Amino acid sequence: MAEVTDPGSSASAPPAPTTLGELRDSGATFRPVKAEIRANLLARLGAGEPTLPGIVGFEDTVVPEVERALIAGHDLVLLGERGQGKTRLIRTLVGLLDEWTPVLPGSELNEHPLNPISVWAHRQIAEHGDATPVGWLHRSDRFGEKLATPDTSVGDLIGDVDPIKVAAGRTLGDPETVHYGLVPRTNRGIFSVNELPDLAERIQVALLNVLEERDIQIRGYRVRLPLDLLLVASANPEDYTNRGRIITPLKDRFGAEVRTHYPIELADEIRLLHQEAHTSWLGAQGDGHLGAPIIPEHLAEIVARFARLVRESNHVDQRSGVSARFAIAGLETIAASAVRRAAVAGETRPVARVVDLPSVVPASRGKVEFADAGADPDDERELEILEHLLRQATAQTFRARCAGLDLTGLQEHFTGGETVESGELVPAAALLGQLGTIPKLAELLGRLGVPEGEQSAEQAAAAVEFALEGLYLTRRLAKDTDGGRTVYGA
Repeated sequence: MAEVTDPGSSASAPPAPTTLGELRDSGATFRPVKAEIRANLLARLGAGEPTLPGIVGFEDTVVPEVERALIAGHDLVLLGERGQGKTRLIRTLVGLLDEWTPVLPGSELNEHPLNPISVWAHRQIAEHGDATPVGWLHRSDRFGEKLATPDTSVGDLIGDVDPIKVAAGRTLGDPETVHYGLVPRTNRGIFSVNELPDLAERIQVALLNVLEERDIQIRGYRVRLPLDLLLVASANPEDYTNRGRIITPLKDRFGAEVRTHYPIELADEIRLLHQEAHTSWLGAQGDGHLGAPIIPEHLAEIVARFARLVRESNHVDQRSGVSARFAIAGLETIAASAVRRAAVAGETRPVARVVDLPSVVPASRGKVEFADAGADPDDERELEILEHLLRQATAQTFRARCAGLDLTGLQEHFTGGETVESGELVPAAALLGQLGTIPKLAELLGRLGVPEGEQSAEQAAAAVEFALEGLYLTRRLAKDTDGGRTVYGA
């Protein structure tokens, strides 16, 4: 549940030593990856800093478990339904590595100059001594990742004989004829295997030595490479995927299993939406005059409540879950709808409104697995379920945000038979013009979180339309919808 910043985006300059002799003189020592992570984690805890910045909704549950596993030096597997932020959490671990670490330039295994492990590295140091060149590797380059697929081979992960090196004249038993796989190439870093159960069981066996003996075996070669890495895996619950399982010996070798979850609190769900939804780009380039869209807080809350209601619905397959991407894509769709209206109607600042909400349903339908889905993939019942839950989320948000607010002045506008027409392409000025002076509008805007002095016609229209929709859902107004046209009346 996180927005992961690139650790290399604000990298400082690498340390000064450029030779093995200079490195020794600087007092540098070799420190294993897990010890490095433990020390940096404890330093952050001691300073009261976030250990995994950007993680939302896991602060009191998942994060402490991960911290304990890292302090214990355990490899770990994250288990949870789709879209719970497992991959994001794993990538955030990179921030716990030292910013720079010394390496032997040209080493395929990122070998530390003070702890060489390959024949090549020992030969380099024997030939050059203290003049052996030293390079520096940034932590952003110390992360390896593999999505487990049924066609993944041992060669992909561990390595295989390189026929080109053999053809160049080296003997078949020479360790330097090996082409290393992704795991050894991430030596002295963090390696992640996503969707581990999808990895064929015979391929999972190749990871047993990596996790326990910390070495690798390649086609019977007498090669012992003591790898130094943290291995982290992610998996969906086996009872849902039915595509495979984590073999028991491999499970036993992981030091910790951590269960993830969807945000427990509504406030965390909303924070996650704001953090993850990429709405700023919609108005950033290529639109001529439009600014980035504004998403009022009440609309973000509706989308968050909608996602939670879908997860809880007995019509939805509870084993599959409803990904956080469901709500994120919904909020981005609403923002896009507002930008489209602003472009067509000539508004200077796109502001999302309730009229943009229906666009979420068809866009998000493919992200939900229904437990009672019929044979017809275009079953309209699925759309009806989502539309009903969206209305329910809107009503809940209206009651939560407008409880005790006097809306009788707005309601009385319709007593003489007047109507107000809205629609996905109806500009804010046209909507407000049908209502004239709106009693207690400032109070409504304040309740919906629009600061005084920052109120615009577009934001006023968004607030008024939300109030109209709330009055309709609480049976105090009528509404007629026809395509993209919405008419409120008594």
